[in-house]
Amino acid sequence: MKLRTIRKNTQGFTLIELMITVAIVGILAAVAMPAYQNYVIRGQVSEGITISGSLQVAIQEYYAQNGTFPANNTDLGLSMPSGKYATVNDIQNGVIVINYNGPDANANIKSVSGSSKGIALVPQDDGSGNIHWLCGVRGMPTVYAPSSCQDSVMSLL
Repeated sequence: MKLRTIRKNTQGFTLIELMITVAIVGILAAVAMPAYQNYVIRGQVSEGITISGSLQVAIQEYYAQNGTFPANNTDLGLSMPSGKYATVNDIQNGVIVINYNGPDANANIKSVSGSSKGIALVPQDDGSGNIHWLCGVRGMPTVYAPSSCQDSVMSLL
């Protein structure tokens, strides 16, 4: 009895199939990169709002004790916070001004000499002593700001 070997003819991917796969991956990457860039920039912007949290509390306490907003950061007696991307430069009549001038900040939000890109947090008294914060952008596209920071504050500055 003779054993017969069955030989299966197998083939790999053809060159054209590999090229189509690489083209599809390239198209997907080209679509995903801008969305990822916006995600990174929005993360950098949110850092500025986060580091200003302690200042918001201090301004609210100052207002509760004095009935007015602090004219500048000297009135609060606090140093201005800074992070990897954002810095709070000053306080102007209770308004917190956040600039993005860190070395790693994206160029779309970075404050360079002569520009005033950033976020402004404006305190508003509701009439019964409660402070609500308006948040808006200054000199940069609103697409980079969080959805909770879409107020029009330029007329209040």
